[in-house]
Amino acid sequence: MVRELPGRDADEFDWVRYEQAGVFTTAQAIGLIGRAALRRHLSQGRWRSICRGVLLSENGRLAQAQQLWVAVLVAGPGARLAGHTAAAEGGVRALVAEPIEVVVPAVRRCSDRLPKLPADMPGVRVHRTCVLPASHCQVGQPPRTTIARSVVDAASWASGEREAQLMILSACQQRRVDPAELRAVLELLPTARRRRLIKATIADVEGGATALSEVDFLALCRRHHLPAPDTQVHRTDADGRRRFLDAYWKAAHLHVEIDGSHHMSVRQWSDDQVRQNRIWLRGDRILRFPAWLVRTDPAAVAAQLREALDITAPQ
Repeated sequence: MVRELPGRDADEFDWVRYEQAGVFTTAQAIGLIGRAALRRHLSQGRWRSICRGVLLSENGRLAQAQQLWVAVLVAGPGARLAGHTAAAEGGVRALVAEPIEVVVPAVRRCSDRLPKLPADMPGVRVHRTCVLPASHCQVGQPPRTTIARSVVDAASWASGEREAQLMILSACQQRRVDPAELRAVLELLPTARRRRLIKATIADVEGGATALSEVDFLALCRRHHLPAPDTQVHRTDADGRRRFLDAYWKAAHLHVEIDGSHHMSVRQWSDDQVRQNRIWLRGDRILRFPAWLVRTDPAAVAAQLREALDITAPQ
């Protein structure tokens, strides 16, 4: 929804209406146009009451920008978009869409219980935080947390570990945030949920991991006491094209490729095998594992790696 910029003769009401996508608190509306005018707009159907304390200066369905403003205003003073919602507003394309995530200062005394919202309004989840420095706050409409803080919070609040890791990988792969920025935020959140997992995932991204399958593989190596491989090593194939290897142990002349497509046809597998084999140097070896095997039977994968690396299993 594109809103028209107020003209030169616009008053404070016009500007607040523009900045907040037409959404007001009742107190704001009374302060700007007066109680009598507000009652008139509502009684004549020009304005709409969204819920207790929040109004829309229109009478149609809520657009996305208006939904975000409703979430912030209904959560009360000091509220700002956070988690996956704020990350999406910052340009991170993620899988999660609802509910709208909002963070409020923990020192606030009022209740977190929200009024009943209409059918065209997504759910709103309010989180409290004791740590929200100015460096974690992004200037925007509506106000939100920075992308780095939003991604760390989204990983902490995610429904599962895979979703948490995917949020971190997506944000870094899309170049919306740097791993160092995520690490700096995490250092200020010593009690964050899944802190160890988030820290390990950030380290994997810094090491070159770009997909969940690669993160799983690095975790497998750590868990089974295997030496850490180099990741995303590039080689030039016979056609002069630059190829990236998922994992490489230089001293052992061993490459590992994690195949993410477990529904691949025989012809696709054959063509891919030929393409991959053209980049190997003479004397190097290759092991290929499907991503589902790395995830479901890591012991079998570790056993083959240990044999290839000529490493004795720990007692």
